Amino acid sequence: MFYSENPQFFVAVDCIIFGLVEGKLCLLLSKRLFEPEKGKWSVMGGFVQTDESVDDAARRVLRDLTGLEDIYMEQVHTFGALHRDPGERVISVAYYALLGPDEYNLELLEKHNAVWIDLNALPQLGFDHPDMIRKALELLRAKCSHEPIGFNLLPAMFTLSQLQSLYETILGESLDKRNFRKRVAETDCIEKTEFIDKTGSRRGASLYRFNDRAYMSHPKFKI
Repeated sequence: MFYSENPQFFVAVDCIIFGLVEGKLCLLLSKRLFEPEKGKWSVMGGFVQTDESVDDAARRVLRDLTGLEDIYMEQVHTFGALHRDPGERVISVAYYALLGPDEYNLELLEKHNAVWIDLNALPQLGFDHPDMIRKALELLRAKCSHEPIGFNLLPAMFTLSQLQSLYETILGESLDKRNFRKRVAETDCIEKTEFIDKTGSRRGASLYRFNDRAYMSHPKFKI
């Protein structure tokens, strides 16, 4: 072995999984049933295996939880503080992922002891997971206004009120309704459909959808 004289470490991936549940931005968390940090809540993760890349390990974690292959994810940061894991020296690569309302299987989540918890009411977390979540949220907030990543959290068709509520939830601030809708109208990749959502009122609200083809032909986005 070329590097046998050097120390060897464990490498893990941790996935900060965001979802919109009943209009609230939530995280998928699991209460640990084993040491270290038994009894504390943690983000979803696992160790990188010898036959997979770091990205593939993160995709495996997401696939095991959802049964799906194509989930939006992005690498956040590498966490390697000396004593971040009381069990062993573990270097962890954190990712964030965005799950739409039809992209999670409740039976699979239950199998993995995973539950959705409101981002504004997080319990005590183990390890350095609060730092991971903070960095992931910073990245999500920085990107969602100029890249259409937020649509991964919405159903295929949505109302403008749902869209504005999503952005207010992510950004943690209120947005002016008139200005928001003006920016939406100027965005070619958000198109109005012929369908009406009548769940909120008898008159109903028009449903919109994100046009991926329009965005790819003219990748300009700002809300």
